[in-house]
Amino acid sequence: MEDRRILSAEEKTEDLEQDIALIAHEFREGFEAVDKIAQPAVTIFGSARIAEDNPVYEKARTTGRRFAELGWAVVTGGGPGVMEAANRGAKEGGGLSVGFNIELAHEQAPNHYLDISLTFRHFYARKTMFVKAAEGFVVFPGGFGTVDELFEALTLIQTGKVFHFPVVLYGSDYWGELIDWIKGELLADRMISPEDLDLLFVTDDLDEVVERVRAGYERRSPATPAAPVKADAQ
Repeated sequence: MEDRRILSAEEKTEDLEQDIALIAHEFREGFEAVDKIAQPAVTIFGSARIAEDNPVYEKARTTGRRFAELGWAVVTGGGPGVMEAANRGAKEGGGLSVGFNIELAHEQAPNHYLDISLTFRHFYARKTMFVKAAEGFVVFPGGFGTVDELFEALTLIQTGKVFHFPVVLYGSDYWGELIDWIKGELLADRMISPEDLDLLFVTDDLDEVVERVRAGYERRSPATPAAPVKADAQ
């Protein structure tokens, strides 16, 4: 695989000139795709392995629709599972649906609910676009990739590399043990500061999911008129 070769310690710079140019081109394509998003956007993460009959799928679908009805774009990793559900909801809500996909050894095909679709070869370029496009992150249950994206966002906010935007975890039962570990180990051993706990918020209420992200955006853009949050069955 291309990334495996690029990241090998045996590869020298002079052997990677073409790869460097291709990576730069991929970043440019990503930035140009983000430029097409002319409204506030939320990035929604979660597992590709969640099937349509899983309750989490319907929650992600509803969340995508709710944001779209407020005039927000919805950005995902463009694949199946939670990503498909959020993009599907965005389309159903009449909003802009964006997918930043990735080439994998086991192909992750783009879902069928995308207005803007771009497939990346490199994770680092793709992950940059998730952050650049977003006014907030919503994180549904997921695996290594989801957790990686979660902690990368928290690190960027903690270190001041990006403006502080909301990071909302949906599903207290799923994320509860992780939060307990953060408090019981990282905070207890002073690996993080008490205020770092405020960087993320856990809820089982879709009203809170939408309102946390929207309120964070309005704090950063006080001139933005507030749109009403529509109550919905949870």
